[in-house]
Amino acid sequence: MVHIEANYNNSNITNDDILQYALSNGIINIEDVQEKIAMRERERLLNQHPYAIWRGTDDKWHTYLPDEVRGRIPRKRNTEEEIEDVIVDFWRTKEENPTVYEIFDEWIGKKLERKDISKTTGDRYQRQFDECFNEIRDVKIKSIREEDIEDFMIYSARKNNLTAKGFSNFRTLVFGIFKYAKRKKYISFSIKQVVDDIEFPKNMFRREIKSDDEMVFMENEVPLVINHLIENLDIISIGLIIMFKSGLRIGELSALKCEDISFDNTIINVNRTEICYEKNGKNFYTVRDFPKTQAGIRSVAFPQKYASFLQKAKNMSSGEYLFEMNGERVRTYQFRNRLKTVCKQLKIKNKSPHKVRKTYATILIDNGVSEATIISQMGHTDIRTTKNFYYRNRKDASQKQKIIDAVANL
Repeated sequence: MVHIEANYNNSNITNDDILQYALSNGIINIEDVQEKIAMRERERLLNQHPYAIWRGTDDKWHTYLPDEVRGRIPRKRNTEEEIEDVIVDFWRTKEENPTVYEIFDEWIGKKLERKDISKTTGDRYQRQFDECFNEIRDVKIKSIREEDIEDFMIYSARKNNLTAKGFSNFRTLVFGIFKYAKRKKYISFSIKQVVDDIEFPKNMFRREIKSDDEMVFMENEVPLVINHLIENLDIISIGLIIMFKSGLRIGELSALKCEDISFDNTIINVNRTEICYEKNGKNFYTVRDFPKTQAGIRSVAFPQKYASFLQKAKNMSSGEYLFEMNGERVRTYQFRNRLKTVCKQLKIKNKSPHKVRKTYATILIDNGVSEATIISQMGHTDIRTTKNFYYRNRKDASQKQKIIDAVANL
């Protein structure tokens, strides 16, 4: 019993007061308490186990675990403690039954912690979850049956008016959540097998139509942007010029080091990318020593006409990275913000750095560059990716009219 000497009536002392006093004065060690609670929980789970634990003639420790299909399945380990760990993990998982959102939150949290995905990707996943999973957000994971998956996915796709690409992103979350749930042994079915067996209606997806001038920089816009950048030349403007002439991803651009540039033959060696992650409510930008995909590791040929900009960037850099300003590496958001400002000043539709990549790919295709060279420059594995998702028309209405008029009598 804890004895507390006080100058006031003991009847005024609450249990919380006693606990706080004991913790503050070292009478109770919180780690000891946690350990005792864990031991009692372990004993409780072991006591409810219906099968015996025994040491076999093979000198290993054995038991059975319940199984819905086979009734029971044997398990064995080298020590008694190890077999007890198996039992405790099994029954603890059986009792745990988190909601779909709790599974999602834990899955995304681990991916961000391991830096498997960037903060930007994590935010996109969160928005997609909030949009598409509202109906099952608070449903306990073990109550979801295989046949529920089909109804949920079709209903959500139609309710949220998803495009084919939007549905692909939605399916990524479905796979991630339910694969993680299976790894944690909350469910037993394979989500991939379930989804592969679903016959999705062909008319389920919304067709998203965006004009070409929203998706790429038009032929008359690129010179305007390049000239504006040259007239307002600093390290960020130089980076955007290099992006227009190389098709690099913005993360690859930000992560370039001076050593990545072969100045003799104007080759840019892409080996890494920038990622963003969140910690304690703050965004952190760091460099990962490999690009977005395996194909992203590549040597990009850069035009000799613009080689001087590579040299300018190196001369302006004060450290190991090609793009540095005030002693710090230029982040992706700084390039993105500058491009947005330029579009606004030139009174052209705002387009992201990714639209610069689409513009570059379109220029290569329009000028008859070989498919092998295109996918090498872009960091793609298949020309169909480039043609289906990057290629757009860059001619305005008057230019198209002239082309049609010129061939009308052929």
